[in-house]
Amino acid sequence: MKNCIYQDTVERWCVFEVTVEGPTDGNPFVDYYIKGVFKGKNEEVEVDGFYDGEGIYKVRFMPSFEGDYSFKIHCNFGDKSYSGNYTVTPASENNHGPVRVANTYHFAYEDGTPYYPIGTTCYVWTHQKPELQEKTLESLKNSAFNKIRFCIFPKHYVYNFNEPQTYPYEGTPCDSSSLTRDNFMDPKIFEGNDWDFKRFNPKHFQLIENRIQDLMDLGIEADIIVMHPYDRWGFSKMSAEEDDLYWKYVIARFAAYRNVWWSLANEYDVVHSKTIEDWQRYASIICEKDPYNHLHSIHNCFSFYDFSRPWITHCSIQRVDLYKTGELVSEWRHRYQKPVVLDEICYEGNIEHGWGNISGQELVRRFWEATCRGGYASHGETYLHPQDILWWSHGGELHGESPERLKFLYKILCDVPGHGLKEYPLSWDSVTGVPESLAYQGDYYLEYYGFSRPSFRTFYFDDTSKYQVDIIDTWNMTITDAGIHQGKFTINLPGREYMAIRIRKIK
Repeated sequence: MKNCIYQDTVERWCVFEVTVEGPTDGNPFVDYYIKGVFKGKNEEVEVDGFYDGEGIYKVRFMPSFEGDYSFKIHCNFGDKSYSGNYTVTPASENNHGPVRVANTYHFAYEDGTPYYPIGTTCYVWTHQKPELQEKTLESLKNSAFNKIRFCIFPKHYVYNFNEPQTYPYEGTPCDSSSLTRDNFMDPKIFEGNDWDFKRFNPKHFQLIENRIQDLMDLGIEADIIVMHPYDRWGFSKMSAEEDDLYWKYVIARFAAYRNVWWSLANEYDVVHSKTIEDWQRYASIICEKDPYNHLHSIHNCFSFYDFSRPWITHCSIQRVDLYKTGELVSEWRHRYQKPVVLDEICYEGNIEHGWGNISGQELVRRFWEATCRGGYASHGETYLHPQDILWWSHGGELHGESPERLKFLYKILCDVPGHGLKEYPLSWDSVTGVPESLAYQGDYYLEYYGFSRPSFRTFYFDDTSKYQVDIIDTWNMTITDAGIHQGKFTINLPGREYMAIRIRKIK
């Protein structure tokens, strides 16, 4: 192997990597450092590198512009500095760059292409056996999901008692052979862990970054959950020093992937070993160490984090009411002045827990309700399985009725002019979305009736404008041309639930 390896070209918004040989003595994760400065005509970026095991050190960079670049690598070992040149080529057809906040409440890729998140959750799919991971990717490929939430650490919770394929640290786990659904919260089960929290297991992180790349190839955002409370291995109870080392390592490894989002935690308020000051410190590490300003948020169980804090780019919300979900989007948009993403609104399934047994129809209704109010929702699936392979945690195959309907909703969203919808008071007994952009207001209305089932609706905007009207059956996934109308007009409906009417002004 050469002492310093790198590619001659890299595509815009893709990963440029420099690999350097280095020492293996002592603890390379803390005794040695490596960092790089990457310079082009329009940017100069400094990033931390990381130790990847077996004497290999890496520095990764995501270029934001085309053209000629140079780099210089600094370290405290070997020749101590390395330099080189490379060319950044144009982005390929499906490469639109990282996702950014757009128009205050919505999202767009860096090249300006609108991005409408249709998310899903598979908490520990990257910790399952390789064949199950491949099945998950195949399911995602055939779905409309363009964002997936998943964890770096393994998960210990109901339906999640198996050991992961790898662990994030060197050491040995506690004995889990006696775990049952009755004793899984017994503190004695957690005894016997023996980890070195200053020695990472590179294979664990290599597996995750390979899957981040797989998701990127499918056009799917990787919403990475960095910490969570469901833990029998002690990873949620590390010291502040150990936490900070972990955060810096994760950022150094993953930040150069354009499809990364940072979720500081799943259900931060149930991680009782951490304080608000800890979460704020983690946020400051992200702001300091991630030069690409990826989207970042934090997810609640019972109590909202203060989403008005300036480091939070969007609201990542779990429902806090048994019934209301999308209905509160308008309130949260007004309060926080940021995109609202309902990352957990209850899952389609039939397990015993109330967070995982609503119907596909109700999940789709909640999606439409959130969408027409100017927010976004995420899917999850928790159907009982003979081997306890539930999509919500393990991935695999989708069994529910909602995914195809969410694909249908996504197609509707892609036809909205401008960047996203906001609620408009067209009538008191339905929810209506109109374009967020002022340039298109008055041109487009999407009125959704949810569980109501009117047999007809009457509209009036003015006497002269003409409107194309479509009847949308959101469950049966049909769009019926209801003709062109002018003045006061009435649209007949089938008198069943989950219907919508789309009205578009003809210019």
